[in-house]
Amino acid sequence: MIKLIVSEKDNAAKRISNILADGKVTVKKSYGVPVYIFQNKQEDVHCVGLKGHILKVDFPEKYNNWQKVEPIELIDVEIVKIPTQKSIIKTLQKEAKDAVQIVIATDFDREGELIGVDALNKIKEVNSRVETKRAHFSALTEDEIKKAFSNLEDIHVNLAKAGETRQDIDLIWGAILTRSISLAAKRLGKQFLGVGRVQSPTLAIVVAREKERRAFISKPYWQIKALFGTEQGKEFLAQHKTDKFWEEKAAKKIVSNLGKIGLVTSSKRTKKMVSPPTPFSTTSFLATASSIGFSASNAMRIAEGLYMEGLISYPRVDNTVYPSSLNLREILVDLKKSKELGNLAALVLAQDKIVPTRGKKKTTDHPPIHPTGAANEKDLKPQEWKIYELVVRRFLATLAPSASMESARVDINVECPALKRSEPFFLQGSRVVDEGWLKFYSYGRKKDEDIPNLNEDDIVSVKKSILESKETQPPKRYGQGRLIQEMEKLGLGTKSTRHSIIQNLYFRGYVHSDPMIPTELGIAVAETLRKNAEAVTNPELTAQLEKDMDLITEGKAEKDSVVDISRDMLRDIVKVLKEREAEVSQEIRNGIKEGKIVGKCPKCGNELRIIRSKKTKKRFVGCASYPDCKTTYSLPQFGDIIPINETCEVCGAPKIKIVSRKKRPWILCLNLDCPSKKTSAES
Repeated sequence: MIKLIVSEKDNAAKRISNILADGKVTVKKSYGVPVYIFQNKQEDVHCVGLKGHILKVDFPEKYNNWQKVEPIELIDVEIVKIPTQKSIIKTLQKEAKDAVQIVIATDFDREGELIGVDALNKIKEVNSRVETKRAHFSALTEDEIKKAFSNLEDIHVNLAKAGETRQDIDLIWGAILTRSISLAAKRLGKQFLGVGRVQSPTLAIVVAREKERRAFISKPYWQIKALFGTEQGKEFLAQHKTDKFWEEKAAKKIVSNLGKIGLVTSSKRTKKMVSPPTPFSTTSFLATASSIGFSASNAMRIAEGLYMEGLISYPRVDNTVYPSSLNLREILVDLKKSKELGNLAALVLAQDKIVPTRGKKKTTDHPPIHPTGAANEKDLKPQEWKIYELVVRRFLATLAPSASMESARVDINVECPALKRSEPFFLQGSRVVDEGWLKFYSYGRKKDEDIPNLNEDDIVSVKKSILESKETQPPKRYGQGRLIQEMEKLGLGTKSTRHSIIQNLYFRGYVHSDPMIPTELGIAVAETLRKNAEAVTNPELTAQLEKDMDLITEGKAEKDSVVDISRDMLRDIVKVLKEREAEVSQEIRNGIKEGKIVGKCPKCGNELRIIRSKKTKKRFVGCASYPDCKTTYSLPQFGDIIPINETCEVCGAPKIKIVSRKKRPWILCLNLDCPSKKTSAES
């Protein structure tokens, strides 16, 4: 007679067991799966860790042949669940046969609850009457775990149903649309074209921005600046109040006629208080991690590892308000143990009052991301430390006082006798007067820009006039952090899925670099869907489905009805794609063709293309003028090749980017004999 605890991963099972055990934890292997056995309050407890989902949703096997099954046939096919972790299922059922109670201790969110319920359903195949409970915690710390297991809850069935609804809808939409587009483009096997309910509108956002950039026509403008000097010998640069001069002639006229004396007409210094940042949600955490060089998926992977080690709280949260039950002072006392960050924690702890900031979103499932244990830099890997330090510093900043800033602005008129008028210039800057929270959290902090202490009616001399030629710039591409914020704004995906959706765009070869640049294939897929199945790229459709899943969580909607609504939406889309199959095929093929052009041939100027040899099956770059031009370049035989529209500064040959799941992306000059490679090899 035992109690069986089921956690989401093995390392969580090990940690929970060590916390709850009254004595020693023993480990046995069952079908190769670790089972942790211990005593707790005179109960025999066994704990098993899963590997995430032990079941996956799919269509019955007879529908697996893409070429024999029309995609539209899949819309109404009953979805089945297939075991993916058979040894774990066997272990669960073996351990559960004599269990009196099952405690689900998976992550507390839709996906975690579904993982737990799937495990529970397999358990009930061998023990249908067993009592089932849920341990709800937000950190793998001793206090949290003991509190959760002392206050067990019922299984949150609606939460699991919402997760199951997402799983079913994503399968139906992803599989059917992927087959429709891939069959039309004749891209099967490993070359299939992935289309997803959330992935496609996200790709469409990136592509729309790229189209804006390509359509953008830069317009020249000119800026006027002047170097001034004070009576005390200090020099400073000021800019003309007209930000952009659209006519060079008018700007040159001012510069050539600018006088030598300037009069300070106004000098103002103002102080303002800058509030501390709000607590970390998943979106704000990933956006900030992106700004310091982490991809969204890597930042989340590291955060999940730190959570498993009991160093930070659960990292998949929308909440930006610390609950009143969170003992902030206790966390600060613990952080004092950190060699590198302990002094900062002590400074916050020394405040008379600790009043945390509050964000706009308040939920009750988990608190905002915060530290739950002290760590030293030497105990973590470099990237782990950077993420841990980011979380700690953000937490400290949310408890710190406001910062005080001083802004200054000086306006100067310069007489231009020849023009019979004066020209207005200004300079402005700001500096930190009292660091406040900036002492703890300097990410994105701008350098102080102090300006000379000038007073109204002061005379300054014009040392030099400057005319700068510039061009208007296209809108910036989306970085991963900015895209995640845009996805949240539009209701695309969830806190738990956005980073993986972005990662999929890279894996599919639809985008590269960060900020993200869509490939020709990515553009072709997004544009084809936009023209022929606009609803797939429209954020409103998938955002509505997200809202429907929220209603399921709240018990205000049923899973079957939400899935059926999505089926009906998809039915109309697939019919149109079938009717326009020829156009879809041509548009995708054109995009693939464009994606194979790597640049201009340095010998004849014609296009250089990626070609696959019919004889050897190896790929290489060859000139479109063959056989008149026999220019060729070798290529790596692994990874995706991304043309980047750049030429080598040394030899003039085209450059490409190689993207592989096994290695970091790198840029390569196609010319094997390029002098730059010899220099690199020698160094």
